[in-house]
Amino acid sequence: MKLNELKPANGSVRTNYRRGRGQGSGGGGTATRGHKGAQSRSGHSAKRGFEGGQMPLQRRLPKFGFKNINRIEHRGINLDSLQAVIDKTNATEINFDFLVNNGLAHKNDLVKLMGRGELKSKVTITIHAFTATAKKAVEEKGGTITEIK
Repeated sequence: MKLNELKPANGSVRTNYRRGRGQGSGGGGTATRGHKGAQSRSGHSAKRGFEGGQMPLQRRLPKFGFKNINRIEHRGINLDSLQAVIDKTNATEINFDFLVNNGLAHKNDLVKLMGRGELKSKVTITIHAFTATAKKAVEEKGGTITEIK
């Protein structure tokens, strides 16, 4: 194979369709836009979602639900994932910075301890929120859990 033998794959390159270049081009006269009207003029664009006068989809569908602006979003961390990190680091005191440094939370998160899984070691936890089952599991092992205000 030589450089002068290279060519693109069949069907991958199309010749440009030259509109409005006289009758011989096959699209002369009206430049394939039809006769008169807004669509034949330059600069025309319909509104987003316009369906030719038919009631648009976004108006046909009913509205429902709402976004609660007072919602406080917590990142849930379960006991089993916390125990996995404790096994790796042999930590006895867990706070928010510890969770961020070990990749369980991001620095702007509010963290909530959830009750799934089992805690095997005695730990002191300082966290934004926790469930009743998580608190019970921590206290059964002799640990303490406090809430960050």
